[in-house]
Amino acid sequence: MAIHPLAFVCEGAQIHPEAEIGPFAYVGPNAVIGRGVKLHHHATVEGHTTLGEECEIFPQACVGTKTQDLKWRPGNITCVEVGPRTVIRECATIHQGTADGSKTVIGSDCLIMAYCHVAHGCVLGDHVIMSNGVQIAGECVIEHNAVIGGTTAILQFTHVGAFAMVGGGTQLRKDAPPYMVTMGVENLVVRGLNSVAIRRHPDAFSPEAFGALKDAYQFLYSEGLPRSAALERIAKELPQCPEIRHLLDFYANASKHGVV
Repeated sequence: MAIHPLAFVCEGAQIHPEAEIGPFAYVGPNAVIGRGVKLHHHATVEGHTTLGEECEIFPQACVGTKTQDLKWRPGNITCVEVGPRTVIRECATIHQGTADGSKTVIGSDCLIMAYCHVAHGCVLGDHVIMSNGVQIAGECVIEHNAVIGGTTAILQFTHVGAFAMVGGGTQLRKDAPPYMVTMGVENLVVRGLNSVAIRRHPDAFSPEAFGALKDAYQFLYSEGLPRSAALERIAKELPQCPEIRHLLDFYANASKHGVV
């Protein structure tokens, strides 16, 4: 175990022998630090927070601090869970849940860049990338392999689908559909299929799935069909591969904001 003598580690913290704690880092009494985790100088891990193996927390990042939600009440025990190999860059903040027993979850192999904020109760899947300055309000869901462009602001309870791309500076007030590119400030639009991400993951998408997703985009956003009619055509006419089923489920289970 490499704990710098100038680090402040509270009694009760569980730290793996192969973890590394830098100078002036702070680890609270209920934290669990996994194998190979590296806390850079001045990093903070508070609350009931678990860091999976080989996570890396950069200077001035704060993980597991108390929620800013005014509904929190003294005595509530809330958590943060961060999956293996996730990197949290400088000055990012990840807050605990609000209700007693609730938690904020970050998946594995995520990259949370500088000055990002993940609020109470959010759930991020694996391989999520958040560029600098992304601000995610409470109770949002970001599915696996989504990419969020810099300085994007996401309204509370919003969902972002798997392999979605949200353009930089977007003010996301509705759900961003999976496999597609969404952007906009006053006028949110779906610009097209996220073909770049699909091509970068050839093991995850069969040629049949890629073709079906292209057709699904056309039905939903290029032919002027009512949403219900487009979804009906997708369900009846396209191969029901896992990607198409997930797309249909996403629209069927949209948040209260609806889908862009």
